[in-house]
Amino acid sequence: MRRRSTALIALVAALCTTQPVPAGAAAIRIKDLVEFDGVRGNDLVGYGLVVGLNGTGDGLRNAPFTEEIMTNLLERLGVNVSGEQFRPKNVAAVLVTASLPPFARAGGRVDVTVSAIGDASSLLGGTLVMTPLNGADGKIYAVAQGTIIAGGVSAKGQAASVTQGVPTAGSIPSGARVEREVAFNFGAMTSVRLALRNPDFTTAARIEQVINRNFGSQVAEMTDSGTVALNIEATRMNSPAHVLGRIENLTVEPEQKARVVVDQRSGTIVMGQDVRISKVAVAQGNLTLKIGEAPIAVQPNPFSQGETVVVPRTKAEIKTEKGKGLAEVSGTTSLSQVVAGLNALGVAPHDMIDILKSISAAGALHAEFVVR
Repeated sequence: MRRRSTALIALVAALCTTQPVPAGAAAIRIKDLVEFDGVRGNDLVGYGLVVGLNGTGDGLRNAPFTEEIMTNLLERLGVNVSGEQFRPKNVAAVLVTASLPPFARAGGRVDVTVSAIGDASSLLGGTLVMTPLNGADGKIYAVAQGTIIAGGVSAKGQAASVTQGVPTAGSIPSGARVEREVAFNFGAMTSVRLALRNPDFTTAARIEQVINRNFGSQVAEMTDSGTVALNIEATRMNSPAHVLGRIENLTVEPEQKARVVVDQRSGTIVMGQDVRISKVAVAQGNLTLKIGEAPIAVQPNPFSQGETVVVPRTKAEIKTEKGKGLAEVSGTTSLSQVVAGLNALGVAPHDMIDILKSISAAGALHAEFVVR
């Protein structure tokens, strides 16, 4: 039996009642809304070798680069393996990535992520050999080494195998030591830009107002929806660090666009409180397809030389249920009310996503509709 799960939508009268608009968003700290100019991390990457694996490493025939880096490593340690034929299965070539935090100093520690690039089946229990981590400029900023914490487990027998998680990737907490500092004189800056994570003119204007009110003078100026320029000299503090430490805990109420985000794979629907729907009528049919098999066994006549034959019998039926007509939604209805009504009627999430798509296509959904 195959069933096309569609339900006739009848929105209850409660959806059409007018309710007050929800209150504004809670006050949020400026540090949680913006990124400060110059206060940023830097990505690092390196190519290294993991040893100590329990027979789950690279097959050197399929990953010749593993043999090459292993040979170079042993040569640096004074072991001459030129011309030797060795095929160990307890080593794997990996890419090591990390993020160098802002104002990181030499000797500090950072976390690293290790990912296999060959045909290794697991990095569980492996140890990363000393690996230099380079920045975008090609210079070495950190060196990583340590025991890998794998993110999964794998087991295999002669006829079957099972894998949970991703055993070919793992992490090393505090696995890299900073060797070089990023040259940046933050204290010499005379102005700092605040970059909003979610650009909005209203939010930027509120940040400008709360900063100027705190200092009692015009020290901040909104330049666009995503940037607020802060004049360090006008604050009379002459220290960008002290100025940012003073303003980052000031709170504002952010504004954001009305947005509906749906994930078709998981049936997830996320919406903002400001989403509204204009007056629109919605209906959806219910179609059921039934296919049944009832084979019949035909016996031969007594004392005959025939054989028993199975004769197929198939019954197919298509049924369309009658609905209750179109359901009307008033122009003052919020999307949360509509979704609550659909949930009360037992509408499946995927059917609800189709309904929201149709409402958006009709121009009645006043929000940015994002489908992932």
